[in-house]
Amino acid sequence: MSKRALIVDDSRSARVILSRMLEGYGLEVDSSESAEAALEFLRQGRPDVIFMDHLMPGMDGFQAIQAIKGNPETATIPVIMYTSQEGELYVSQARALGAVGVLPKTVKHSDVSRVLYQLRLLPERREPRPVATVAHQEDSTAVQVEPARPSGGDVETMIRNAVAPLLKEQSAEMRRFVLASLEAFARRIAPESKPPTVPAATASTTPEQPPQPTEVQTQTIVVRQSRWPLVAGVGAIALIPALVLALFYTKELETSKALRSAVTTLQSTIDGQQAQLTTLQTSIQSGQLVAAAATKPDNVTAEAVPYGEAPLSGARLERLRDMLGQLRANGFKGKVKIATFVGEFCLTGNGIEGYSMATDELPVKRCDLVGNPFEDSLPSAQRQSLAFANLVSSLRPDGGLTVEVAHEGRRPSVPYPTADQLTRVTAGEWNRIAAQNNRVEFATQPAGS
Repeated sequence: MSKRALIVDDSRSARVILSRMLEGYGLEVDSSESAEAALEFLRQGRPDVIFMDHLMPGMDGFQAIQAIKGNPETATIPVIMYTSQEGELYVSQARALGAVGVLPKTVKHSDVSRVLYQLRLLPERREPRPVATVAHQEDSTAVQVEPARPSGGDVETMIRNAVAPLLKEQSAEMRRFVLASLEAFARRIAPESKPPTVPAATASTTPEQPPQPTEVQTQTIVVRQSRWPLVAGVGAIALIPALVLALFYTKELETSKALRSAVTTLQSTIDGQQAQLTTLQTSIQSGQLVAAAATKPDNVTAEAVPYGEAPLSGARLERLRDMLGQLRANGFKGKVKIATFVGEFCLTGNGIEGYSMATDELPVKRCDLVGNPFEDSLPSAQRQSLAFANLVSSLRPDGGLTVEVAHEGRRPSVPYPTADQLTRVTAGEWNRIAAQNNRVEFATQPAGS
């Protein structure tokens, strides 16, 4: 019998992404868009596991867990918090209420399989799947990774490494051939080069007649004369490997010269393109500095928000904590205004498996999406972490210091490259601008102003 899972989340795209992950592991999935609808569903059905969001309209996730654990009929159903909230304090609160674990909204297949395996909802351990990030756009093209181009020095090194073993092997083969040929000729010459023994009777001559060459001596002279062509042939054969090696060496020199010329041309092209990019980047940065100086008031400070992080958490929360401490110490009375802004990032991926930052070298026109699906998926309440909510609630109403939060959306402080610049802008340059626009601004307003 297949296992069932219930997803409780007010975000439709988050429900779709998690449902497809769970269905990939063979689970039947039901979903509810609110805690009240989930409790109504549990009166008729009993899932094997519940994935519960925290911040939802009406009853939140913690209240829903209390209601589930307070009912004897549903108390034994394991509940997993599926939320963007983080921190040890939050995990401790969730476990204290009865949750068996906490999964982030930016969830991986390995996290889901690990939870299902621990709950014994899978028949066997499954291999981890590629990372999937929750996003709100479901239609997109697949990512195609372009292989990196080797530099000029790498091309020359690759060719030398490929040619060197072939030359070495050819030289060794020719050396073995010459040695074998010389040994064969030496064996053929050795029997013929030994002078025959002349009999004593033949060697003696009479004083009346001059000595005449014998037949053996004549044969010896003929043998000695016939050795010269043989030696010349052996020398000619020995020259063949030298000629072959000289030919190979000449071709290698020509190839190396052609490669060096090609590398020089390629390097010149790369240097020219790099100079253009440097000029473009300098002009963009100059425009950023001028725009930022012209638009930002004196009492406004900004903190960049990395892509994929909640705006009011991490470094932004620490900045607010320090600011409130200094204002209290100085006796400040008034309001701290916090504004969150959204940057448009160059991303690769799709709406099913999620999006991630594009590589710096990718041209911005080849980005799968220019936007901020992570920020778009966050309701207003989820932009504030639990620690931020605790910090704001710690301010006494009678202390004269209040905090006001506003979401300003897409209002860039640094302009993005224009249409005629997009052909030369890379994803890294675009995302550095988007990182400055994806920010949180803090401003103080004294009471009575």
